[in-house]
Parts: sequence; C-alpha cells; structure tokens
Amino acid sequence: MEPTDESRNEVGDRDLGEEHRRRAGSYGDFAEDYARYRPGYPPEAVAWLTGSSPARILELGAGTGKLTAVLVGTGHDVVAIDPAEPMLRQLRSAAGGGSARRVVARAEDIPFSSSSVDVVVAAQAFHWFDPERALPEIARVLRPGGVFGLLWTGGDWKVPWVKRLFALIEADDLDAVDDPLAGSDLFATSDRKVFRHWQQFDKPTLSGFICSSSRAAIMTDDERSELATAVGDLYDSYGRGHDGMLMPWKTYCYRARVTGLANFRRESAPDGDEGLLIDFG
Repeated sequence: MEPTDESRNEVGDRDLGEEHRRRAGSYGDFAEDYARYRPGYPPEAVAWLTGSSPARILELGAGTGKLTAVLVGTGHDVVAIDPAEPMLRQLRSAAGGGSARRVVARAEDIPFSSSSVDVVVAAQAFHWFDPERALPEIARVLRPGGVFGLLWTGGDWKVPWVKRLFALIEADDLDAVDDPLAGSDLFATSDRKVFRHWQQFDKPTLSGFICSSSRAAIMTDDERSELATAVGDLYDSYGRGHDGMLMPWKTYCYRARVTGLANFRRESAPDGDEGLLIDFG
C-alpha cells in the first residue's frame, strides 16, 4: 500500500500524530497514480517469503495489487484486504482480472476465522498498522507454524542521484531499519533477506512516482507542483534523455513463524459485518 519512500522513523515510531494519520488515509485519492508508477516485487523475493508450494495467503494492506499479482501468478490462493476501496478497484486489474478475492478491512480487525491461513503478508504497509492490535489478529488467523512475511522496497542510496531524489521528500535509507517484529512474543525471530531489482523511469514517470508518495499526497497543489519541478530538474542533471534512468531498488524481506496465540478467538463476524469473508474458502 505504501510508497517506497518510507523512513526509518515511520517503521519504528508508531505514534506520529496527525500527519501520519493524514498520510495513511491519502491513498484513495491517488490510487490510479500509485498503480501506474510504483514498482512491483521480484518473484524470487515472494518465493522466499511464501515458499514454493501453493498456500492460502492473506495479504494485508494490499493496495493496488503490486504484490497480489505476483502471489496469484505463482499459484497461491489469495485474499487481499485493504481499508481503501479505491485501491482495491485498481487491484482488480493488477491481480489477473480479479482472481484474488478482495475485502475492505483493516489489519487490526481481520474478518477471518482463527487458524484459517498458511501465510500472512504485508508489503509497504506494516508501519501503518497499530501493532498492539494487529499482531494478535495476525497470530490468530495463522495456522500453527504459519508465516508472517513483510516487504519494503527502497532505493539504493549508494547511488548519488537516488539519495538526492528521496531527499526531496525527506525519506530515510531503509538499510537502517531494524527487525519490525523484534520484541513480539507472538513470533519467532525474523529471517531477513534483501533482493535487488530495477525500474525504468523517464522524466514524467519519475515525477509521477515521487508525486504518488504519501508525503506528496498531503501537499497543497502548489507544493506538489514545486516538487514535480524539482524532480524534473534532478532528472535533467542525471538523466539520459529518451534512454531514461534505471532506479536500483532493494526489496527488504522479513519472515517469522507464529509461536504464540492471541488471547481471543473470533469465529464469526462482529455485528454489522454481515457479508464479509469469515472462512477463507
């Protein structure tokens, strides 16, 4: 769900106040741009998280389906949830004509039976969750020994122009991010692996990418215009005209097996949630 510009503070600090809430709620207005400009995920990274055998997978904060498309393409049975219905509309085409089931819901209140899925995954989304509420829910819906997988994608800051680009939106280097599940008594210590891939940008698409970030989404029109101009100036300094630029991405993956059980089990939908998928199948 989240752009690839998220900072260490966003991943590590859960109480970021009004700006954090505004950014978390900004995606419905920029769903189409997000789908157009954001990078996808390398299949080898997804295979490392989910395993090689088809599994029942619940994707949290699925957004426009960047990860969903890879999960479906590798044969998994996928349900994608997201709190923003416009994002899920974009997911419909990204995930192979709607072959993934879609539910409007939040990670803090997952409308599924206990022990009903093999794997839970979240790409670019975990830092928007309230972990005190979301982690017990994730542990509850996972089968014994099930896996929780997390992904974030960030640019390779060792490349000077990449560092300059992300400085325009005050992002930080994801190399500095610690294990997001450290300290949880519901999951084992995370394994971590980084996968490299690339995305081709020309001047308009590089600007579109930056301006579809959550920071840009809450800017005024004038501020966003100034940001687009700054991105264009950077492109002119480093770009190669029609040949464009290759963005060197690093996808950071974490996986951990569930070891504890949540202190409650919900086997039916709460009042007012009639029609939500409660059993995975």
